[in-house]
Amino acid sequence: MIWLELFWTFFKIGLFTFGGGYAMIPLIKSEVLSHGWADTEDIINFIAVSESTPGPFAVNMATFIGRTTGGIPGAICATAGVVLPSFIIILLVACTYEKFKKSRTIQGAMTGLKPAVVGMIAAALVSLGMEVFIPGESTKAVSSVISAVIFVIIIFPALKKKSPIMIILISGLFGVIAGYSFNL
Repeated sequence: MIWLELFWTFFKIGLFTFGGGYAMIPLIKSEVLSHGWADTEDIINFIAVSESTPGPFAVNMATFIGRTTGGIPGAICATAGVVLPSFIIILLVACTYEKFKKSRTIQGAMTGLKPAVVGMIAAALVSLGMEVFIPGESTKAVSSVISAVIFVIIIFPALKKKSPIMIILISGLFGVIAGYSFNL
């Protein structure tokens, strides 16, 4: 049954990924591709939409993938699956935080997890960057050039710490203009 499979897959993703939504990208990509629920281009589109809509990134990804795979019940199952592990873990941490916050074991585990999270985010950046900027079978050369131009134009406001909302809106506007100009 697809709904149980969506729940279980996203439950595992939520359980074994530390560092937030961006750190989940490699695992989401791997799981979704291995199940045949979407192709790489769809995943990139899901990421773009998830980043552009309100709410937590991983929840949005799970909802979009669940909806396209199993309809509304699929969206509910995937979303519940990705949220439930965090809910349980945070509830346990909140109940035991004062007792363990000075523990050398806990502090050591956090020290080890931090670079792993940064590495997972960097891996997602490289993997997605290659898909967006290097023309392949799913990406036209024109699309890659347009993506690179938009990236260069947007990097300046991002480095100046401008509002992410403004950056997303400007990026979308440039994409729409490019789409109409080059018939993408």
